[in-house]
Amino acid sequence: MPKRVDHDERRAQIAEALIRVAGRRGLHAVGMRDVAAEAAVSLRLVQYYFQTKEKLLFHGLQHLTDRFTERVAARLRATGPDPGPRAAVEALLLASLPTDEESRTFHLLYTSYAMLSVTDEALAAQPFVDSPDAAENALSDLLRQAQEAGLADRDADARTEAIGLLAMTATLGTSILVGQRGPDEAVTVLRYHLDRIFTPDGSCSAPRTGVPWK
Repeated sequence: MPKRVDHDERRAQIAEALIRVAGRRGLHAVGMRDVAAEAAVSLRLVQYYFQTKEKLLFHGLQHLTDRFTERVAARLRATGPDPGPRAAVEALLLASLPTDEESRTFHLLYTSYAMLSVTDEALAAQPFVDSPDAAENALSDLLRQAQEAGLADRDADARTEAIGLLAMTATLGTSILVGQRGPDEAVTVLRYHLDRIFTPDGSCSAPRTGVPWK
């Protein structure tokens, strides 16, 4: 009896190969043949599942986003059963800083996808991400929860603060990638701004210096 193929598993295998090779060479330099070689499958098989490079890249972005979601969830679990809004905010923001190989690859490729979606007509024709405001909405909700609980500045605009924190984290991540500053300094800057928003009672119980997951 022929072995039954798990198509979702095969697509995930190819997406992981894309992420690995793009992390080494840059997304713009990766072709379907490169991904096939990295995944140890035939070019024909990659084409069977994704037809075009653009479809492969879009699936890779979705896979990368799923991995990021899992990373945030793992950080939240590590803070305990009831982390509170500040710990949840930190989990979301710190997970996206390129402080290890996985988060470095995420930040590098996510930024590359954003640039390609502006300049590549085929990528620009489809949405960059399915829910572009998901992180912004999640942060806004967490900040409002903290305000209602008296753990954050009630006069702050939660949506504006969320937008600013995400923009700051993205810029800090790029500054780490290019060697402008180290991860510890970036974390310090981020927590400085969180201290401005949250009251002492809303502080995270994680260590306040260094990179907590190292």
